[in-house]
Amino acid sequence: MITARDAGLVACQRCGQVHTLDTAVCTRCEGALRSRDTESLQKVWAWLIAGMIAYIPANTYPMLLTSTLVEHSESTIIGGVVELFEHGSWGIATIVFVASVMIPVGKFLAIIYLALSVQRKSPDNQHERHKAYELVEFIGRWSMIDVFVVAILSALVQLDTIATVNPGVAAMSFALSVVFTMLSAQAFDSRLIWDVDRTQK
Repeated sequence: MITARDAGLVACQRCGQVHTLDTAVCTRCEGALRSRDTESLQKVWAWLIAGMIAYIPANTYPMLLTSTLVEHSESTIIGGVVELFEHGSWGIATIVFVASVMIPVGKFLAIIYLALSVQRKSPDNQHERHKAYELVEFIGRWSMIDVFVVAILSALVQLDTIATVNPGVAAMSFALSVVFTMLSAQAFDSRLIWDVDRTQK
């Protein structure tokens, strides 16, 4: 099996136009051309660590601040899931738990697995690893569900002294964690998976 680089070709990552390896700028969109991102893993680890750090306050600090005439309550992500279960809203609680806990943690583990497999030059499961990368990229756009819910509630429930809903510190931390994780996934050069396979042959 021959690769584009073996054939002396490189594709633009922005528009897909194929050029010879000695071409520095895409003739169609004027984007910079390079066969591989040699700094990919460094950027992946940097963004991933930043995302994991931001995820800690996202779970320890309140996501939602609710004030009424009689009480003031603060809800963390897990606390909100527990309250939803206690009130019988199993479906919503499950969605929040999956979107706010399982998916972010799953993305962390998937990116760590991909980065380590390339770093260790593992030749195994190239197709599965590429599918895992595509899944992480696809899921990234749906990771802001908690932030969207908080934003909608904050905009709708503003009844002055009767009842107000405001975002907590965790909302910003969670948003940052999602953004950093998306940047980490985008920084990963999936072509490195196949290069590792070729170096073992």
